[in-house]
Amino acid sequence: MKKNRSKRYSSTIVIEVLKSNSTAMFKFLILATLLAFAAASDSDVNAEVKSYVNNMDAEGFSYGLETTNDISIRSAGHENGDMNGFYAFTSPEGERVAISYTADENGYHPESEWLPTPPPIPDHILRAIEYIRTHPPKPEIK
Repeated sequence: MKKNRSKRYSSTIVIEVLKSNSTAMFKFLILATLLAFAAASDSDVNAEVKSYVNNMDAEGFSYGLETTNDISIRSAGHENGDMNGFYAFTSPEGERVAISYTADENGYHPESEWLPTPPPIPDHILRAIEYIRTHPPKPEIK
């Protein structure tokens, strides 16, 4: 099985890019586009760009790309450095994968049904937390 090394480094790259100025945000978009194309299978080699939008002004930027092999990318950035966007592609299994995100002073926040979520907290742990909250430890006397 072939390992995908880009997943291991992508979150580090995103964090470093978002720490930079607005020019770096454009580099992030280019990187996201390249990663999307790198994820494409061999049958996608002949994909063509259906639409491409790239607008930049003093208040921010907007960017969009759609290809014939079902890759879509949309992103917008604001003068304060905040970004929001969306990217989607079809997996090798034929399922549509879509991820929306925001990036601001608090970091990168992706949302998707495809992202892993933590398991629910077990009831006995919730009861223990509640017990500790309602029965704080007594202060030590020295």
